[in-house]
Amino acid sequence: QLVDGIVPVAGVEVVLCAPFPYLAQLGERPTGIALGAQNLSEHASGAYTGEVSAAMLAEFGCGYVIVGHSERRALFAEGDRTVGLKARAALQADLLPIVCVGETLEERARGEVMDVIGRQLGEVESVLGADLARILVAYEPVWAIGTGQAATVAQVAEVHGAIRAWLEQH
Repeated sequence: QLVDGIVPVAGVEVVLCAPFPYLAQLGERPTGIALGAQNLSEHASGAYTGEVSAAMLAEFGCGYVIVGHSERRALFAEGDRTVGLKARAALQADLLPIVCVGETLEERARGEVMDVIGRQLGEVESVLGADLARILVAYEPVWAIGTGQAATVAQVAEVHGAIRAWLEQH
């Protein structure tokens, strides 16, 4: 057991994605837990006060970074293209982007789950091209965040299968 409640599983890597101010504190973490950040700038350099570049994250020992989280999309108006640009910035700094995709309750009710996810991934692909194969994709059903509703195992499995099929075709 690495940390209370975290037990190593063969073939599974545990990644702890922390807010920027706490990354330095997590430099000393138990073996077997990788470090990631919750966001990054799509810009490698320049006058972007308050932004954290991929190179800065790499200096802290991050190997991963979350991009496209639903809260970033909704609250900060980050569009699909920006998510792609952030994923590219991460890859250029040898960070593995964890690209979040998912639908709202209204989109799910209209049967648009894979239309939405296909659009989100399609824009990332338009930025990354063949490097799309180098990202991780995290399914994040937006309708289940903070609503008291939970996605069932069957719903998640169905979407995971559809995402895999989409990726295999692209």
